[in-house]
Amino acid sequence: MANALTMKLEQFTRFDQVERQRLDELLTYPTKTYARGQDIIAEGQKVQDIHLVLTGLAARTKVLADGERQIMALLIPGDLCDVEVFVLEALDHNITAMSTTTCVLIPSKVVEDLLTESSKLTKALWWSTMTDSAVLRERIVDHGSRDARERIAHLFYEMLVRYRIVAETTDDSLPFLMTQEDLADATGMTPMHVSRTLAQLREEGLIDLKNKALTVLDPPRLKEVAKFNANYLHLIRTEGRDKEVSDRAGDLVSPSSHGLIHTTVEKVKSAFKKE
Repeated sequence: MANALTMKLEQFTRFDQVERQRLDELLTYPTKTYARGQDIIAEGQKVQDIHLVLTGLAARTKVLADGERQIMALLIPGDLCDVEVFVLEALDHNITAMSTTTCVLIPSKVVEDLLTESSKLTKALWWSTMTDSAVLRERIVDHGSRDARERIAHLFYEMLVRYRIVAETTDDSLPFLMTQEDLADATGMTPMHVSRTLAQLREEGLIDLKNKALTVLDPPRLKEVAKFNANYLHLIRTEGRDKEVSDRAGDLVSPSSHGLIHTTVEKVKSAFKKE
């Protein structure tokens, strides 16, 4: 089985064989499958294991006193749900299964030991956590500054990029396991408004939704509608056109000077090590 966590983290840095093996070992721990709507972790719950999404779709959610739900971020294969437990005793939100979702339950002590063994893996996991925070900030921008069409276009384009990074797409199609009510909770819209906006994006020839799959028919145009800038995803090696990783999503992400500099520095360091 391909390791989606490795594919995600290698956006930040290049791993050697030992580091890849250590990441692969994380997949050997027990798994647990959750039904759609089930809390993987409930708000306030103390957890002993780190949950890594293996299959399916999960979300960071908050339920208000009146029962209204807000979806703050989506978690796909390769995403760690609760690495914060090293600092926080309990989460201040729920992790909810948006479809049948399987997680690997990694003992927190194992991840803690991993963080002390390798500075590269430590930095990569910190990169992952900071990128997750950046995605949450982007949702704030969604709610404050983007109209309905831009919000949904932006979310769809982001998901296409993220699914491509972990090799979970086929011909710009990705699993679409959310209902219109879920999309409404994720975008701060009503289900009716979501329905109208989806119909508009279909009519424009930008997307197709059927058989629990989302197909982006015209990625460049969807990117333009969304006014999408991938800098908040910090896909450093893809932005730097590092061929080891950039073939997966490089056509969706614009190159950056930061990424190019980072990739060049890594190649120089690697050359010195070989000598």
